[in-house]
Amino acid sequence: MGRVDFKPGNMLYPVPAVLISCADKSGKSNLFTVAWAGTICSDPPMVSISVRKERYSHGLISETGEFIINLTTKELCYATDYCGVKSGRDTDKWADMKLTKVMGQKVAVPYVAESPVAIECKVEKVLELGTHDMFIARVVAVNVDDKYMDEKGKFDLRLADPLAYSHGEYYTLGEKLGKFGYSVRK
Repeated sequence: MGRVDFKPGNMLYPVPAVLISCADKSGKSNLFTVAWAGTICSDPPMVSISVRKERYSHGLISETGEFIINLTTKELCYATDYCGVKSGRDTDKWADMKLTKVMGQKVAVPYVAESPVAIECKVEKVLELGTHDMFIARVVAVNVDDKYMDEKGKFDLRLADPLAYSHGEYYTLGEKLGKFGYSVRK
């Protein structure tokens, strides 16, 4: 069995495909899809998203310093793809995809009611990295859909059938293989 060398590139897959909601100072909101999102710190809770400078939403986030990460599901797959290929300059993606807006608690941005998790963020720093700018943000609020709470009151995202993205294709997560620390438990 051999190996093939590739030029340096982003081969860190799968990644979450998330819907980012944002708004301008007048409250006009937009949705767009990001596959380059991640956790960067647990205390304080911080995340990052990387956005191309020419994207319509880049300007909105730059103007207000706020956005919401909406986790996606199998049920939201079509909308997730659509919001990644259509521009908010040309169409109202909320209306096109029949998604429900609910205003955030700590930011002046709506979240997607159909999303199992909405992570409200305030930008603390922007790193200009080349084709993309990385918005580093503090998580200021999180809300979850209670239909994904189990009988013990624990949130179970697995029940939502979360979406992942790999090399241009969408997937849902497969079977559970273990739990953190299972390799060393007796």
